[in-house]
Amino acid sequence: MSGPTPASSAAAIGSGESPRGDAAGFARYLRSDLLSGFLVFLIALPLCLGISLASGFPPVAGVFTAVVGAILTSFISNSELTIKGPAAGMIVIVLGAMQSFGFTAGADPAADLQAYRMAIAVGCVAGLVQIGFGLLRVGGLSEFFPTAVVHGMLAAIGFIICLKQLPVVFGQKAAGEPLEILRELPETIGRLNPHIAVIGLVSLAILFGFPLVKGRLRPAWLRMIPAQLLVLAVAVPLGLWFDLAREHSYSFAGHEYPLGESFLVSVPQNLLAAIATPDFSVFTGPATRLSGIWWVAMFALVGSVESLLSAKAIDLLDPWKRKTDMNRDLVAVGVANAVAATIGGLPMISEIVRSKANIDNGGRTRFADLWHGVFLLAFVAFVPQLIHRIPLAALAAMLVYTGFRLASPREFINVFKIGSEQLLIFVATIIGVLATDLLVGVGIGVALKFVIHAINGVPLTSFFKPFLKVSTVDDRTVQIDASGSAVFTNWIPFRRQIEQLGLVQRNDVIVNLAGTELVDHSVMEKLHELAGDFQQAGLRLDVVGLESHRQTSAHPFATRRRVTIRMKRITIVAEAALESRLVQACRAAGATEYTAEPCHGAGRRDIAADEPLVRLESIVPDDVAGRILDAVRVACDAGHRITVCSETVDVLRPDAL
Repeated sequence: MSGPTPASSAAAIGSGESPRGDAAGFARYLRSDLLSGFLVFLIALPLCLGISLASGFPPVAGVFTAVVGAILTSFISNSELTIKGPAAGMIVIVLGAMQSFGFTAGADPAADLQAYRMAIAVGCVAGLVQIGFGLLRVGGLSEFFPTAVVHGMLAAIGFIICLKQLPVVFGQKAAGEPLEILRELPETIGRLNPHIAVIGLVSLAILFGFPLVKGRLRPAWLRMIPAQLLVLAVAVPLGLWFDLAREHSYSFAGHEYPLGESFLVSVPQNLLAAIATPDFSVFTGPATRLSGIWWVAMFALVGSVESLLSAKAIDLLDPWKRKTDMNRDLVAVGVANAVAATIGGLPMISEIVRSKANIDNGGRTRFADLWHGVFLLAFVAFVPQLIHRIPLAALAAMLVYTGFRLASPREFINVFKIGSEQLLIFVATIIGVLATDLLVGVGIGVALKFVIHAINGVPLTSFFKPFLKVSTVDDRTVQIDASGSAVFTNWIPFRRQIEQLGLVQRNDVIVNLAGTELVDHSVMEKLHELAGDFQQAGLRLDVVGLESHRQTSAHPFATRRRVTIRMKRITIVAEAALESRLVQACRAAGATEYTAEPCHGAGRRDIAADEPLVRLESIVPDDVAGRILDAVRVACDAGHRITVCSETVDVLRPDAL
């Protein structure tokens, strides 16, 4: 997809104009937002349907979510470019809730409906919890999680989506845990339904192949066609060719295979009839009460973190560098989730793929999100029979493609470039999620990060509390000296201090990290992002003091570990006869090594004298240096002439050699 031409974008940005989603912006940017909203709608429609089916919800539930999210959040949130709607990242959570409430994947329609109504009750309450999060200003929740863990969680979700949808691509049903599906995948492929597999594999070929060639397409408008729309343009005629709307069977290679409407998307002809109401008995029934509360926590926490991270990522891509009020956006998402769930919708977040498409297609304000929802509503309300023509295998292929992008080999390479320890955390999170569940997997990744930090010498006292000293440099510059560590667990108060002194009080800020033992990748990346916020505000954020730290890789955001330690160098010059006595005193004080060498010289009282002297030097910790000075002071009191010099030096750690 192509967006506005470089020339036009440069002109708009260069003019200093910052589009805003107000009444004037609605009219001024109507053409750009309407066009972008239509193009995003083309991508969103099949994804909404596919995500709903993969989550165990009716296909139209995802459309409900996108429509409600588009209409409500456009007026509540100040996020100008994010597109709200159901996301692949929530499939695992929603399907897990459905299964815990008795979902049978079609074997028992009554049980499936009951599970669905319980799940939307969970979504409704989770939306209220998200509103509470926003009002309590916990929008900074996303700042806590290590970057490698977040990417590992998303990659694991990608693997799960691929594993659960690949059997559908081949005309089979997926059942069981991800690793179980993976183990049975060869057998599943061996039982494939040939006609359905043709639709699924052709769809995959288009999704993976079209991005590789569309940059060379002529005319230019062809490059604006979303790959998902091209899939529908091919898959729907294939479905008609194979007569999927009629129940029948066919023979191929001596085997009989069924075909029929079960391989097509099922949508209601009457949109109002598709509305479902929540069953709040999930919170009162003894068999479901605890699981209901558990899934509320999962919906609210995972959905909030994913939404905040997506909104933050889109802010970084915004050509006008507008900033989302994360707490306000969280309230907006919570309100929309609560409303969408009351009519049967999926949980929603700020969805990054559709939001990126919005930017690429020239969206200017939040009304592009509104228009994408209007187009979805009109299409589903007036032409539902067209949706019924979409083969499930085509939707499954789209989800496989989405999952692959979340867990692509490029992600592993990018994480490894940051540092081998980041790759270890990334892989551990993936394995943890696949082997257990999302929350436990994330917990495993965070716990491993703790262990690695402890091994690298992070003081236990600074895991959650940054030790900061603030000083004034001049009338508009302050310096923050950090000690202990600067890691993901203490970043939130660290960031709050930087923002308060800089962005709130309008000062340039110098962050001096010379006194830290370790600065992790998450903090390095977030300091870089914060420097951009300062630059946008007309201020400066400078990070200094990392000369004594060694990077774990060449990546600019790699973890920094301090390879030197601060110690005292004690140099003593005294009469040669005092050598053994001074050596004994240094050893008694705790010095483990020293050097002594003969020298000669004269004191200021008798410059003509040239007497034999000894020069003794030892590098020791502060407390040992104090005891040595006390011992020398006793010798001076006894009438001996002794010269002592004490200085602070940086010493390379033995384990850093």
